[in-house]
Amino acid sequence: MHRHGYKGRKLHRDDGQRTALLRGLAISLIEHGSIETTLPKAKEVVPFFETLITKAKKGDLHNRRQVISELDNIAAANTLIDELAPQLTVRNSGHVRVTRTRLRVGDNAQLASVSFVDELTRGRTAEPAVKEAK
Repeated sequence: MHRHGYKGRKLHRDDGQRTALLRGLAISLIEHGSIETTLPKAKEVVPFFETLITKAKKGDLHNRRQVISELDNIAAANTLIDELAPQLTVRNSGHVRVTRTRLRVGDNAQLASVSFVDELTRGRTAEPAVKEAK
């Protein structure tokens, strides 16, 4: 059988389960900054997440709606677009790295850590200044 035209790993799941898995991994990466999963899943989530970052960096209404549609989580999409994407404008690509970590005890599967290359700050950075009344 030839391999022409087949893209990506199936990860022993059908199409809906696979997209739900990638969404969940991407949302966890946005919320926590780094995740640990098996190596094939980590390698599969990187291109999915890189396209989301590219759309989030543009930040217009159409790309915002596309990110919300891909993630299916408005809070995570707003966090990515409003807080994380402005900090990622220095790079054109390669925002996320995959690092092999350990072998899982139960089945000896290779685990990997997926994290951002740059240090990112969380929360709103522009807080209103508190004026003291004398």
